Amino acid sequence: MAAILGMNYTRHELLQRVGDISQVAGVRLSELADGFERSVRVADVRTGSGLECTVLVDRGLDIGPASFGAAALAWRSPMTAAGPAFYEPHGLGWLRGFPGGLLTTCGLTHFGAPAEEEGQALGLHGRASYIPATHLACGGDWRGDEYEIWISGQLREAVLFGENLALRRRIRARLGESRLFIEDTVSNEGFAPTPHMMLYHFNFGFPLLDEHAELLTNDVEVRPRDSSAAAGLADHARFQPPTAGYREQVFYHTPRAGEDGYAQVALVNRGFGGGQGLGAYVRFRMAELPRLVQWKMMGQGAYVCGLEPATNWAGGRAVERAAGRLQCLAPGETRDYRLEVGVLASQEEIDSFARQIT
Repeated sequence: MAAILGMNYTRHELLQRVGDISQVAGVRLSELADGFERSVRVADVRTGSGLECTVLVDRGLDIGPASFGAAALAWRSPMTAAGPAFYEPHGLGWLRGFPGGLLTTCGLTHFGAPAEEEGQALGLHGRASYIPATHLACGGDWRGDEYEIWISGQLREAVLFGENLALRRRIRARLGESRLFIEDTVSNEGFAPTPHMMLYHFNFGFPLLDEHAELLTNDVEVRPRDSSAAAGLADHARFQPPTAGYREQVFYHTPRAGEDGYAQVALVNRGFGGGQGLGAYVRFRMAELPRLVQWKMMGQGAYVCGLEPATNWAGGRAVERAAGRLQCLAPGETRDYRLEVGVLASQEEIDSFARQIT
């Protein structure tokens, strides 16, 4: 049954009360119209629980703005959702079009620091987020008394005489629920082994993120990326107000998987709403995503906590190859990724999550 505003309805009961299901939930395609975002196709998703988000069709089927009720969940950068034609592939040029948002996909053949690797110049975080989707489809389907909202499409990272990787993505949600499921399949459709790296860059911001927020994890190990992070290791799970001159800190987590093979991490704020509490969590299957990168950025305007399940650490492809950790997809090989991102809407839900991971 679908839960709408605390009431449960069967399909028959709900359809008697609306002219169209879009009255309470659904997905709607449109285009942005101004500035760097002009002509970027988007899909606005509402689940009927208060969770709303915008899928950026022409930006890797990533998830841009997201909110729960009146509260924004995702940090947004000053660049918002610049169109793919503005991609700057060299060095740190990726940052000139980084929109933030709930999810930015990094990959498919590389993510991490820019470098030259085997004669190829690799920019920051790869091309995936700047690839427009093809084979776009969206809709909603009843399965008994449950209604599922979905959007799907395909990205292709390819070059003549080089890689030919295809990512097929489906984002789905159930009516009345405050969570999204992300189902990705990456296939090597070329005829040579191809390096493959993936990082799911979830970006949480104010008002979920403030000095009352904390990180809930169940780790085997947490270690700093560099000396800047080492200085803040003891406080990696706590946060502070926006700070002038703050230098980003990055922490490498090795999480524990549950019996179902999934790891979980949450950013929670027990002080939100005068004590109501609010949180956001990420679940991911560790068989394919054994790493978790935490990006702690407490700067002015750049005030964000990134929680980033990944295939590798974020040093870049050359570092991962030298360490013997670089993965390749053989011709015809596929890799499935399964993630969930959702809302913890009360102190009770935060407490329940905390019990699950201890």
